[in-house]
Amino acid sequence: MSDNVKIGFLGAGRMATAIAGGMLKAKFDCNSVAAYDCSAAAAEAFEKFTGVKCAADPVVMMQNCSVILLAVKPQFLAEALLPLNGMLKDKLVISIAAGVNLSRLGALTGASRIVRVMPNTPALVGEGCGAYALTPSATNEDKLLVQDILESIGCFYELPEKQLDAVTALSGCGPAYVYELIQAMADGGVTLGLPRALAQKLAAATVKGAAAMVLNSNEHPIELRDQVCSPGGATICAVNVLAAEKFTHAVVAAELAAYERSVELGKN
Repeated sequence: MSDNVKIGFLGAGRMATAIAGGMLKAKFDCNSVAAYDCSAAAAEAFEKFTGVKCAADPVVMMQNCSVILLAVKPQFLAEALLPLNGMLKDKLVISIAAGVNLSRLGALTGASRIVRVMPNTPALVGEGCGAYALTPSATNEDKLLVQDILESIGCFYELPEKQLDAVTALSGCGPAYVYELIQAMADGGVTLGLPRALAQKLAAATVKGAAAMVLNSNEHPIELRDQVCSPGGATICAVNVLAAEKFTHAVVAAELAAYERSVELGKN
């Protein structure tokens, strides 16, 4: 990363705060980050977490910034960019605005070097994952900078933009599916007599541990599942119920619904 790079965050909400916080813990220092948010509460929270004071307005924020990271809700993005009209043509633009494609970002900013990122909320605890897509005009130096930023909050993969809606459906929306699973597992524990707080902790820790097994081994999830399923045992009985209740079908159907909605939002 160049020592001269300064990144301005347009929007200082929770995701922007998570990204900036991760950057500052990794390869970046306070002098490489600037931010602005029209919400005083969001700006205050950003300042408290990162130690970076937010600018009084977006034009001041952009002074000396060679990169702008758009962390504004998509429905407010056009309005938020109005004060910066004509200022972004030669900047690297990174956007986490859901559903706003590279073509639209180019029209809104006037920039040609653009990166669209699909993060997810575990970035707030440094465990994010997702993907990003770059315009052809983005340089290799741009790509390396984006990788440095994203690696500070999790693991991200470069993909063609047409695949980002699939990433949205899987990892972008995925934490909600996992929270539903944790809640369901905890409800089962409570039904069987466990205290709610303990059942929830056991469920969450079980999901975390199982995920670590998948990530840290070379074994397929089905192989790992079968290792838990002793012949005639309790686990295989439970797995058979999940199959009968079409658990896999429900998850895939949920992802397809999320994908279709993501595509629809991208057309607006």
